Amino acid sequence: MASPSTRFSVFALVIAVPTVIVAALGWVSLRQWERSAELLFREQARDVAAMAADKIEMLVRQADDDVVTRLGAIVEGGDLRPERLAAFLRETPLVERLYLFDRGGRLLYPTAWREADAGVFAGLLAEISQGFWERGGRRDFVAGDRSMLAAVLRGRDGVPRLAAVARSTEALQRDVFDKSLTTLDSPIICLVVDAQGRPVAHRAPLAAASLIVTVPFRQTLPTWRVALYQPAGASPRQSVRRQIMLFTTAFGVLIVVIGAGLVVTYRLVRRETEMARLKADFVANVSHDLKTPLSVIRMFGETLEMDRVRDEPTRREYYRVITRESERLSRLIDNVLDFSRIESGRRLYERVPTAIEPLVRDVVEAFAYPFAQHGFKVEVDVAPDLPETPLDAEAIGQALANLVDNAIKYSAERKTLRVEAARADGGVAFVVADEGIGIPEDEQGRIFDKFYRVGRSETQGRRGSGVGLALVRHVAEAHGGRVTVESRPGGGSRFTLWIPLADG
Repeated sequence: MASPSTRFSVFALVIAVPTVIVAALGWVSLRQWERSAELLFREQARDVAAMAADKIEMLVRQADDDVVTRLGAIVEGGDLRPERLAAFLRETPLVERLYLFDRGGRLLYPTAWREADAGVFAGLLAEISQGFWERGGRRDFVAGDRSMLAAVLRGRDGVPRLAAVARSTEALQRDVFDKSLTTLDSPIICLVVDAQGRPVAHRAPLAAASLIVTVPFRQTLPTWRVALYQPAGASPRQSVRRQIMLFTTAFGVLIVVIGAGLVVTYRLVRRETEMARLKADFVANVSHDLKTPLSVIRMFGETLEMDRVRDEPTRREYYRVITRESERLSRLIDNVLDFSRIESGRRLYERVPTAIEPLVRDVVEAFAYPFAQHGFKVEVDVAPDLPETPLDAEAIGQALANLVDNAIKYSAERKTLRVEAARADGGVAFVVADEGIGIPEDEQGRIFDKFYRVGRSETQGRRGSGVGLALVRHVAEAHGGRVTVESRPGGGSRFTLWIPLADG
């Protein structure tokens, strides 16, 4: 099976090679994009112009419908007095001039001619045929430089009359062009031009702007067009180059992120590999710790079962050994179960007022057999004035048991242990001190991490799961307290578990 570092190297290669390929292809694509940008820009501009033309035609048609409807109502009512038609003109800003003819071509309105009317009449008579008089309907045409609408309207007597209206360029600009063109989402200048390409009532300056494309209207406003102009400094090539710069910067950031991701992944792989090793050591150490008390229980149980012990005092001693080893086995199992609950966030604590001295005495008494077996000198000092403290007795007892068990394991030749409980800083301080091998200063901050064991030869040979001190710290913090250590190599260790006297 490949090592984690080998797997990571393969993973990094799988990421790096496609990244280089993508970078090369991206550069080629950017060059091709720059060459085709102007064509694409013009196609998009044509779409924008066509959309604007359609929108303008729709608005003009709606305005024409309103004009024809109102004018038709006047003709149908028969009130063709100049005063009435003049009032219509004042009420309709879109209509600049109104002409009304009978079937014979006689001008009914206006009653007075203007010099420019001759050109209007010439264009109108050229557009209107006898068939149009019979069919009726509407027609758009241009007379001179004016956009006009002609419509056949019938009165109550059924006699047709031809109405021709000249649209106001200023009204078109204000009510139609501005509303349509200012809503277009485009950086280019969009306006309406006449047949000669001159802007129609355009207010914005076109200095240094260049024409991109023009699109004619379909029916309304014949010979007029929607034109798109490119402002100075906004050429497609310049826009593309800015986009290329932006894309290159973003791609560079992506490469940096990928590189940083590889570094982070490498560190995570190393961490996970180390964690996997620690977990494997944890399983092996727990298995060893479980086998030891089980072997003792089995040995003494078999001895009693075979009736090899004749005297009663020895038999009772064997029973006590079995009981102590069972308690030790229970502590080991509780450590593993509690660690599992802590990892999954399911460990809960029930804090109730608890007497301190019985708690400490019970913990020390549980280790009577290993103390006697290893020849320990044990001192217990519990201050007499300690009040009942809100805590989870089972959890605190388990934490103290882990500290005592560690003291036994790492005591070396000097078998001295001291357990204290006293007031300190508004709380109760539980102290477990030994004269064992001690802990180097640079490792004292890590001994409370899960699975961590001090990396020295004299400690690695001793049994231990690597979760005992992690459980102690979790219990202390869950009670609002803390756990600290004072130690030096060869000078023993002093662990202090501090719990506050009040909740909160």
